[in-house]
Amino acid sequence: MKIISNFITQRRKDAKHSLDIKERACMNRNKKKSDCFFYSFVLVSSRLGVSKFRACFFIFIFSLLILNFSLAFAQDFGLILDQTVGGSGNGDESVGDYSGILVPRFTTYWGESNSFYISAGMRADYLNEEWSFIPELLRTELSFYFGNGFFKAGRMQYSDPLGFIAEGLFDGARFSYDTNAGTFGIGGWYTGLLYKNRASIAMTAKEKEAINKPLDFADFANSYFAPSRMVAALDWNHQNLAGLFTASAAIIGQFDLSGEDLNSQYITGNVYIPIKALIFNAGGCLELIQQEGDSGMAFAADLGAVWALPFSAPSRLGFLGRYTSGEAGSIKPFLPITNKSQGSVLKANHSGITQLALNYAVRFHPACSLELSSIYFIRNDVITYTGFGDEGYLLGNEFFGRLIWSPVSDMQFNFGGGVFLPSMGNVAPDAEGVWRVELNAIISLY
Repeated sequence: MKIISNFITQRRKDAKHSLDIKERACMNRNKKKSDCFFYSFVLVSSRLGVSKFRACFFIFIFSLLILNFSLAFAQDFGLILDQTVGGSGNGDESVGDYSGILVPRFTTYWGESNSFYISAGMRADYLNEEWSFIPELLRTELSFYFGNGFFKAGRMQYSDPLGFIAEGLFDGARFSYDTNAGTFGIGGWYTGLLYKNRASIAMTAKEKEAINKPLDFADFANSYFAPSRMVAALDWNHQNLAGLFTASAAIIGQFDLSGEDLNSQYITGNVYIPIKALIFNAGGCLELIQQEGDSGMAFAADLGAVWALPFSAPSRLGFLGRYTSGEAGSIKPFLPITNKSQGSVLKANHSGITQLALNYAVRFHPACSLELSSIYFIRNDVITYTGFGDEGYLLGNEFFGRLIWSPVSDMQFNFGGGVFLPSMGNVAPDAEGVWRVELNAIISLY
C-alpha cells in the first residue's frame, strides 16, 4: 500500500495539469459535467498506468457499489424540542421552574429489519433560581432480527410487567425469542454510566442524597453518574393467552457494585383481561431484600380497570389501586430499582404508599383532548414516608387536569394544573394545599 501511495503521489502533479486542460476543453465544448468527470477519471487513470478499459470497469463497479449501498441502507433523521414552564406553591409561597431538552436522533437500517439508533440531548433546567445545563447520551442501540429471535445491545429502554420496578434506560444487551408459548427474553444491564436523574435510582439514603445534589462540572464523575448496579431480567409475555387475556411475568435482580451492600430480587407478573368495553388488570410483585447482612421481604400489587365509554366522542374512565408495602414487622418497605413518582403534585415514591386513582380522558376534537385525575394517597406505615409526622395514615387527595392540543402531527401543547389537599386526610389536616401549573410544548422535526 505504501508503494502504491508513493506512486500515486509522484504522478499527481502531471495528472492534475492535464486534468485542468481537459476540464476546460469540456466546458468550452458545452459537454455535460458527468462526461467531463468520466473523461477526467479515464485521463487520471491512464496517467497512473491504468488502461481505459479498466478505468471504465472501475467506474461501473463503483457505481454498482454506491447503488447497492443506497438501496441496502436507509437513514432517518429527527429533532425533538421538549420544553416545560411551570410554577408551584404552598400558601403565600411560590416558585417557578423551567425544563427544556433538545434531542437530535439518527437511525440507519440495513438488511431486512436490522437498525442502529442513536440519540443525545442537551437539557437546560431552572430551579431554585439556578440554571443547570446537562448533556446526555439517550437511547442508543443496535437491533438485529433473525428468524424468531431479536437481539439488541446498547443504551435501551426496558420496563417490567408492572411498569414501576425497573423502568427507563439501561446499558447492556437483551435477547428475546418468539414461540407459540409466548415471547421469552433475557437481558443484563449496568446503570453506572447513566445520568443520575435519568436513571432515577435512589434505593439508599446515600443515593437519595446524591440524586438531589446539583451537577458540578468541576466534580463531574461524582455528581453526574447514577449509582453502579447490575440489573438482570428473565421475562415472558403472551399477547393472547388461551384466547382470553394478555399475560406477562419477570424475574429481576439487581446487585450493588458501589459498596452500599443492598441487593434485591423481584418476582412479578401482570394480566390484562378484556371483557367487551372493559379491560381489567391485576398484577403483583414479591421482593427479596438483602442489606448489610439482614434480609426480608416486601410486596407490591396493582388492581385496575378501564372502561371505553359508549359516547360519540372517544372517551374512557379508569380506576387504579396500587399498594406498596411499608415497615411492618418482618415485612420491609418495598424498594423498586427505579424511583418513579406517583402523581403530578405530591409525587410520592413507590414505597410504603397506597394510591386509589380515578381518571377520565376524552377526545372532544381531532386536535384536542382532556384528561382529569383524582388520586387519594394513604401511607402504609408512619416510618417509610417521612415529612408528615408520625400520626395518621391518610395523606390527602390530589386533583389534576390536563388539556392537550395537537394542531399538527409534529406539534403538541399540554396545559396542566392541579392541587394536593392534605386537609382531606388525617396526617396534616390543618396544612395548606400545594398547587402546581405547567405548560409543555413538544415540537418534532422529521
